Amino acid sequence: MRTVTPFPSPGEGAGMFADAVDALLAEARATNERRLLVLRGGHDATLDAAADALDRAGVDRSNASLVGHRDALGCERIDPHHSAELLGTTRDVVVVDCHDETRPNALGRVAGAVDGGGLLVLCTPGFDDWPGHDDRFDEGLAVPPFETADVTGRFRERLADTLRAHRGVALVDVVRGEATAVEDTTRGEATAAEDVDAGVDTQGVVVEDDGLTHPAPRLASGSVEFPAEHAFPAAAYEACLTGDQVDAVHAFEALREADTAVVAEANRGRGKSSAAGIAAACLAAAGDDVLVTAPEYRNAREAFRRARSLLDALDELTGDPGENPRSIETAAGGRIWFERAPDVADADDPDVLLVDEAAALPVRLLEAFLDYSRVAFTTTVHGYEGAGRGFDVRFRDRLAESDHAATDVTLTDPIRYAAGDPVEAWVFHALLLDARPPVDPLVEDTAVASVEHRRVTPADLAADENLLRECFGLLVYAHYRTEPDDLARLLDAPNLTLHALTHDDHVVAVNLLAREGGLDADLRASMYTGSRVKGNMLPDVLTSQLRDEDAAEPVGERVMRIAAHHACRSRGLGSHLLGAVRDTLDCDWYGVGYGATPDLLSFWRENGFSTVHLSTTRNDSSGEYSALMLDPLTEKGEALHDRHAEWFARRVSDVLADALTDLDPDVARAAIAACDADHSLSLTDADWRVVAGAAYGSAMYAVDPRPFRELALHGLVDDAVRLDPDAQRLLVAKLLQLRAWDEVVEDFDYHSRGTAMRALGEALVPLVAAFGTEAARAERERYAE
Repeated sequence: MRTVTPFPSPGEGAGMFADAVDALLAEARATNERRLLVLRGGHDATLDAAADALDRAGVDRSNASLVGHRDALGCERIDPHHSAELLGTTRDVVVVDCHDETRPNALGRVAGAVDGGGLLVLCTPGFDDWPGHDDRFDEGLAVPPFETADVTGRFRERLADTLRAHRGVALVDVVRGEATAVEDTTRGEATAAEDVDAGVDTQGVVVEDDGLTHPAPRLASGSVEFPAEHAFPAAAYEACLTGDQVDAVHAFEALREADTAVVAEANRGRGKSSAAGIAAACLAAAGDDVLVTAPEYRNAREAFRRARSLLDALDELTGDPGENPRSIETAAGGRIWFERAPDVADADDPDVLLVDEAAALPVRLLEAFLDYSRVAFTTTVHGYEGAGRGFDVRFRDRLAESDHAATDVTLTDPIRYAAGDPVEAWVFHALLLDARPPVDPLVEDTAVASVEHRRVTPADLAADENLLRECFGLLVYAHYRTEPDDLARLLDAPNLTLHALTHDDHVVAVNLLAREGGLDADLRASMYTGSRVKGNMLPDVLTSQLRDEDAAEPVGERVMRIAAHHACRSRGLGSHLLGAVRDTLDCDWYGVGYGATPDLLSFWRENGFSTVHLSTTRNDSSGEYSALMLDPLTEKGEALHDRHAEWFARRVSDVLADALTDLDPDVARAAIAACDADHSLSLTDADWRVVAGAAYGSAMYAVDPRPFRELALHGLVDDAVRLDPDAQRLLVAKLLQLRAWDEVVEDFDYHSRGTAMRALGEALVPLVAAFGTEAARAERERYAE
């Protein structure tokens, strides 16, 4: 039953609204849990109510933050785009203004910043109107040629439904009277008039749910006990807050020995980064150089804070911490310093590598970290920072196959708040932070013959929680960068389409597509001159970088994500789904862009996609070069593909010799082989005599490298010659990337320069034999005599 309580104006004594807030806070503090206060109504009214709630509860403004676009509460204000600033911090209260913008990533980030006994406050429109309340996040979903009106509000409807359903959530309607009836569109004139007619005090608030859970009394937690034997100092264990954290620090002691690895897994807020920081301090205090890496420094900030605190207690801290907060030196000569994950390969070699938030990194980088003898990984099991499950699904196998003796530890006890916290439960449900694919036994007998293809609409997802969880769970497991914003895109973005394969009504594969292109002439011209156009990745690159102003006219569907359940991989499900989707498409091209690896390039080539571009800079997150590929479906699509594939074929050798000289030769040869273009040879008789002379006799490659490069490129794409992989790598590295002989000798483990030069000649022999003219054959005969 709804309860009407007066809304005190600022400066008046505590009223029933303040009593409701006090009761909510008192229960939160008594249980060391958090509570959620939802203030529904007009924008100004809800912010005023939030300010009054802070005053009545006696919350110091220095311990509160407002996430929104208005300075309204006299406390720190953080733009929703910069909400990551709250990661690793604690606040008594965080207020999120959802009127101007409801950003899922911001909700996922800031909820974890509220300390036990604190409040998360949401200021929202009325729930009936919230789904249709367009905001700034919608503007980001309205990628051209779509408009904001095309964006739906299913994600906000989901938030409202979960807020109604969860315990520990107080729902309060802020009622501001007849004078506000026109201004307060979230409740509407009719509703305000009904309140007046019914005699309700409209200068008040309506408490629909007080949010109190009335929990049973809990037993006091026991004291944290030290391990019976430990190598780290006792102060390290005294700094631990839970038994789980003690176990984690103890596990990190394994890093004192060579060829060891430690994996610490936990949900957010369990103290895994703190445990890593404590361990780093102990290792540095013993004289080790400890390199800490993560996607960004903010991810590792807590580890550095705890390391610096412990080293100070051990009297091991040296230098001025203000000079460089990302580097700590110890009296024993040890050091702790930070490098972003893509930059680790270029950093000084450490004694120990600590990888924080490993689940947020691509598997390729994680595999490279196994080159270090002593390495540790902290990873989020579920949650905002560790949504991608490549760590569990694929990297675990690589770690098991390595020479490292691995130690695993799991932390389950929350640090900042009590177990069973209702705010954490709501955030996980609302944002699907714990979404998973179907459990293995349900799908492990899946085969291509047993699956059904279906297009899954946003309405289907919104109406079926299990379908949504299975689809989103597969997307989460498939890609290390899947995040809460992607859930809203899946439900609301007008340019996205989802296709799935199901087995016994369980989702076993998904293909998420983004519609791109179809842009008008003015927008294409703007893109050509440097303007960024949202949500049109392939046309943008082809237009702005490759200077094709007409590239954004044809309409295409780009594969954003494709994933098959890990229990039924390598059964052709991904290829089957790509083909099934292709048969349904009504557009000019099918495309994809991704961090290029040899296996992925081969997969896309086998499924009919052709290389049209390799990026000339590495992806900032993955450290990989990106490949763009097209599969033309109409004459317009063929024209787009053909001109870019042919240009790629003409320029790729020059690009490899310049911007891509450090590209993995296996990636280069796979990208070239996947380019469906004319690679015909145009060598003269003089060219052939030089090339054949180098293959069979004493001619020198250095006299004229051009024909060698042209022949190498042709040999990589023409199936008439099956060069072995080592020969192909050598052709790429020496002839296309123009690497120095000394570098080739080192990279390919040749005994000497002469050995490498002879290997190049041997690699040319089958190419000259297969493609050479009469002049080449005559040159060969001269050396055969």
